[in-house]
Amino acid sequence: MKKILMLAAIAVFSLATVQAQGVSFGAKAGVNFATIGGDETDDIDGRTGFYVGGVVEIPVNDFFSVQPEVVYSAQGAKTKFSETILDETFSGESTVKLDYINIPIIGKFYVVEGLSLEAGPQIGFNINAMDEFEVSGLGMSESGEEDISEFVSGTDFAIAAGASYKLPNGLFFSARYNVGLSDINDDPEFDDISNQNNVIQLGAGFLF
Repeated sequence: MKKILMLAAIAVFSLATVQAQGVSFGAKAGVNFATIGGDETDDIDGRTGFYVGGVVEIPVNDFFSVQPEVVYSAQGAKTKFSETILDETFSGESTVKLDYINIPIIGKFYVVEGLSLEAGPQIGFNINAMDEFEVSGLGMSESGEEDISEFVSGTDFAIAAGASYKLPNGLFFSARYNVGLSDINDDPEFDDISNQNNVIQLGAGFLF
């Protein structure tokens, strides 16, 4: 299924080169401010990561364009805990690292020249899921990393919305919020808990 969807995305990019006029190709990169929402996430903090990928802007008319993208995105969240037992504090920190290949299909409406409002669906494929932890106290100290791929859904669906501003030379700046719609928790022991990815993205790119 993943291969089929990836091939479909490649087909969209290829079709753009054949049929569309005024098509612009480019690349973009920036910073992610990611977190995990949903059930039992009161103690969850954000994880700062990055994204990088390629874009194609396909004009439909003077005011509207369609922009498919393929983006590597480092997401996840952090959490800390502390507990006192027999007058000694046991504490720890965990960073959940969830890395995705995201494929958003964005509609861009130009409100004035250069400035566009944008929104569209996004599907993501999880390519890495690790829990990096560090605990100390009670006479012990331990740190390490654990693969948690079996507890994380392989696909993620979201709605992306934001705005961008493109200069005449092709340089653009963008801000986007990706709101997770699907449950990323695939742990059978916690099937009553639902969690979603939420990501704020700030970055820049260039269209040729």
